[in-house]
Amino acid sequence: MNTNLELNGIILVNKPKDFTSFDVIAKLRGMLRIKRLGHSGTLDPMATGVLPVLVGKATKASDILPIDEKSYTAGFKLGVETDTQDITGKVQSESDKRVSMQELVTCADSFQGDIMQIPPMYSAVSVDGKRLYELAREGKVIERQARQRRVDSIEILSYDDKTREGVMSVTVSKGTYIRTLIHDIGQKLGCGGVMTSLERTSSSGYKIADCYTLEQIQQHTDNDTVAEIIMPVKSAFSGVYDSIKLNQHYSKLYKNGVKLRLEQVGLCDMQSEKTFCVYDSDNIFLGLAKADNKSGQLKIYKNLY
Repeated sequence: MNTNLELNGIILVNKPKDFTSFDVIAKLRGMLRIKRLGHSGTLDPMATGVLPVLVGKATKASDILPIDEKSYTAGFKLGVETDTQDITGKVQSESDKRVSMQELVTCADSFQGDIMQIPPMYSAVSVDGKRLYELAREGKVIERQARQRRVDSIEILSYDDKTREGVMSVTVSKGTYIRTLIHDIGQKLGCGGVMTSLERTSSSGYKIADCYTLEQIQQHTDNDTVAEIIMPVKSAFSGVYDSIKLNQHYSKLYKNGVKLRLEQVGLCDMQSEKTFCVYDSDNIFLGLAKADNKSGQLKIYKNLY
């Protein structure tokens, strides 16, 4: 691999099962020989699927990716509850209650929209500086505050009422735990439920079909073609925000931190604050700026060049 080549952008990884998101980052650091890496949206070890990895300067965008919607295909089993809310955990209760397809669909539908969700003990949520999963491993269970989350859609793709196993497709807001959603559905049905598998099919606007396995990324690294599979960071924002292209003079001023007047960049009729993608005179993506109608200025929000 050409170590002189500066890599910046987003590489879409199809995370393998039994890898943590940090395992993927560590693996890529070895492959790409670059330390500046980050990921968008943690996946549990048992989960697979879309894991956008930010490379180089793109790591500065980790906290401002505009699309927080994520989609999953999840396997589930009713009639059992575990301490981890998935099939890998210790069984805490079992039920013989039968549940029909119609009962399941009706119950699942009731979870669409804004919901309140209590984070599971086996999660990376921090409480008083300590991760919940660390406390859980010590055998501790503490009170957690419910958090508002959003379920945009939920569909039961298949269900066997004899084995009480099935597969669902869900689209949710960032921070929603699918295993907790299944657990809560099971509790409402009066029988319990656990997640048996999970594949993230989309995240931050990127889809599973656009992702590469670690093996494929290694092949591109070996062939010195890895730059070809790294998405430009602007791909996360284009289609979400309108664009502004600066001329050569204003490009120089903007790069030096000067706040341009809205009329200088052709924004004379702003009625409210609005975010824009900013490009220089050479069509190079510089980052995001906010047009502030109150001050009449274009203010730098995040530089990404």
